[in-house]
Amino acid sequence: MEKTLLVDHTRCTGCRLCEMVCAVQHTGANNPTRSRIHIVKWPLQGFELPMVCQQCEDAPCLAVCPTHALTRDPTLGRVSIDYDLCIGCKLCVIACPLGGMGIDTVNHQVIKCDLCDGDPVCVRFCGPEALRYVPASSLNLAKKRAAALRHSEVMKRSFSRSP
Repeated sequence: MEKTLLVDHTRCTGCRLCEMVCAVQHTGANNPTRSRIHIVKWPLQGFELPMVCQQCEDAPCLAVCPTHALTRDPTLGRVSIDYDLCIGCKLCVIACPLGGMGIDTVNHQVIKCDLCDGDPVCVRFCGPEALRYVPASSLNLAKKRAAALRHSEVMKRSFSRSP
């Protein structure tokens, strides 16, 4: 069953623990600039948003790679990098409309979320559950439930007013 990394910005506290554990998992160093996930903050608005590769179905990074170093992993549904084929042209970084591709300036390589081979470490350490790894089929189930709850509240109010 294909799963996806679900980001709920309303739960994100901006603690950046996900960045730290991601960097340590992939590089052995606590260096958030080498993380595959980044928290973008708007401090005046009190808004934090975890930004990570969305593993796009029609991924622009796949389309522009001249050496086919980026491929879709059929088991996890992720876009993977074959560093033996990558020439470091960074076209994938430029092509990504969501900023999901990055550059590790220490190793001089492009980087992106690899879903930690199906067990994302960022999810395990996210206390407020702003990051969850869920079946792709249930991705919008929470939104449907919230919409149904709002609709039921409207219906309750309208029925309580009728004569």
